Amino acid sequence: MHELMVTESILEIALRHAHEANAGRVTDLFLVIGDLSSVVDDSVQFYWDFVSEGTVAEGAKLHFRRVPAELVCQDCGRAYGPEEDLACPACQSNNIRINTGQEFLLEAIEVSNDTSKTKASS
Repeated sequence: MHELMVTESILEIALRHAHEANAGRVTDLFLVIGDLSSVVDDSVQFYWDFVSEGTVAEGAKLHFRRVPAELVCQDCGRAYGPEEDLACPACQSNNIRINTGQEFLLEAIEVSNDTSKTKASS
């Protein structure tokens, strides 16, 4: 259910920006999601199809870009991707910080002045 609230927030942002741009419809949304975030792409897509129905964003394509996790050792400065163990592979320290991988943002929205909704045929 977490993704439902997230998807509703994405829709609210998209609709607000489309309204401000006097756009007829939202065509594409570009999402950036870190590998360490709890957001599941397929769930967001599923909820998007449901929550956007009947809005100017109905039928908009969601584009997902995943950001790999990167940790940085606070003791030796080594940056690395977490494997099975989170400890630094260079010095074995557990004094680490997450550099990337927790992102979740709406990077871009594409809109059109065309008010017709295009649906893919089956």
